[in-house]
Amino acid sequence: MPLDLTDTLVVGISATALFDLAEADAVYKAKYAKNPQSALEEYRAYMLERENEPLRDGTGMPLVRALLGLNRFAPSESRPLVEVVVMSRNSPETGVRVFNNIRSRGLAVSRHAFTGGQSVVDYLDAFAVDLFLTTNVEDAQRIIDAQACAAAVLKPPPHTGEAPLEDQVRIAFDGDAVLFDDSSELVYKTEGLGRFHTVEDEKQNEPMNDGPYAILLRKLAKLQERLPFGADTSPVRIAIVTARSAPAEMRVINTLRHWGVYVNEIFFLGGVPKSKVVKAFRAHIFFDDQDLHLDPAAKHVPSGRVPYRSDSPLFTPIAGLGLADDPPLLVEKLEAS
Repeated sequence: MPLDLTDTLVVGISATALFDLAEADAVYKAKYAKNPQSALEEYRAYMLERENEPLRDGTGMPLVRALLGLNRFAPSESRPLVEVVVMSRNSPETGVRVFNNIRSRGLAVSRHAFTGGQSVVDYLDAFAVDLFLTTNVEDAQRIIDAQACAAAVLKPPPHTGEAPLEDQVRIAFDGDAVLFDDSSELVYKTEGLGRFHTVEDEKQNEPMNDGPYAILLRKLAKLQERLPFGADTSPVRIAIVTARSAPAEMRVINTLRHWGVYVNEIFFLGGVPKSKVVKAFRAHIFFDDQDLHLDPAAKHVPSGRVPYRSDSPLFTPIAGLGLADDPPLLVEKLEAS
């Protein structure tokens, strides 16, 4: 009987979002720069020699651990609350180190897609992915443009701040251009703060349109409903952290009511730094569309950039983060041929 994932939250995550593979990536790039013809074989040998060596946690590890921990509340093993799929451009052979590290940490991950140098984006629908976490800018952009699911380009792991809570899942979202569409942000960017406040106050009873993370928020609301807790005591806590302030706050509240979504915490900051709020919230992950907010926050909590659609007036290419989605492996070889 096919697995029914209708009510299950499915998170796809690239190998380098789950683990820190920066060292292996640097090794491959160095070998490729020295000798493109032999780089793949040398890299394969490098990974095979280190199959049983531990890897450091990547940016997405705290969220994955916390989400998988929710399955202890699942009423039936046949309908898990959360599924995680590791999706990698590594070949299965060079991915053994990733498999071994998943097992050594006791992560209940049973589904994988290792594509030997090809993009994993085409397989998201097959695995019913609701959220894809990656370090590959091009993959995230393709997903957002296709409106396939929520996607984020993860920042490097934080090196300060308190560890996220182990008995809860705490997810923080920006509002405009993340949960909601970018039309309000366009007013602010093109006509200024005064006009933004006027328009939002006039439209306070008009729900905003869906942004790239709206469906994910609704899926998280369903997840809360499946847990044997009330919304106020649920181990899944959702926060909205927005730069909005009065009189632009009521449109957010009324939009959430229209969607039928309960949010545990909401912060209308009006200029207060988001980084301090998400640090205090102890988010397992924070999603925003602007590096202005993400870079300070990423020092304290795992953070991911939500790309604008490429047909949006707000679109600007995301700068590289110093990470590839996975060690390039076959990618350069295919391009060279």
